[in-house]
Amino acid sequence: MTSKTTQNPPNHQDSSVDEKPIPKDESTSEVKAAGTDPHAKLVADLEAIKAESEQWRDRFLRKAAEFENFRKRSERERAESATLVKSTVLIEFLPIMDVCERALKSFSEQHDQAGLQSYREGVELLYKQLGDTLARLGVIALEAKGQKFDPHVHEALVHLETLEHEDNTVVEELRRGYLLKDRLLRPAQVVVASSPNTKKDDDPDHG
Repeated sequence: MTSKTTQNPPNHQDSSVDEKPIPKDESTSEVKAAGTDPHAKLVADLEAIKAESEQWRDRFLRKAAEFENFRKRSERERAESATLVKSTVLIEFLPIMDVCERALKSFSEQHDQAGLQSYREGVELLYKQLGDTLARLGVIALEAKGQKFDPHVHEALVHLETLEHEDNTVVEELRRGYLLKDRLLRPAQVVVASSPNTKKDDDPDHG
């Protein structure tokens, strides 16, 4: 008899038993995790927003300062223009004040003219009303007599040599000066005292 040997088929399951999953690179995963950390990203975004807000704040402060300077400059220029226009108008009224002052001075020198009393009262009333109106508008009369000569507000028409008054002192006011607040409308025309020349030794006729 002939014996038959049977061969078992190859077992495919044995080859698959040795296969193991390939492990992932753990260091690479940690780096990626660190790069996409939501907390770190939020902190970075907040820092960027903070820096940008500081830039905008600085710009705003600069613009606000520029606007404030522009506003002040505009107000100053507008006030100066208004003062200039007002002074141009008011200076036309000053000759009327001069006429009233001369008339009143003339009346005081004519004591016997009793018929001029009513006229004097009329001039006094006009002078007072006009002076009050100018004062309400900011016009101030300068008091020059007895003051030290000031070329900023005085105009010296005469230099009077005298020993009765201190040198460079206003001894007489020929025409009154006026200010519009702190702006000169017109200077006062004055007579200024000066020391007389006492050098008689140089006089050939003396001696």
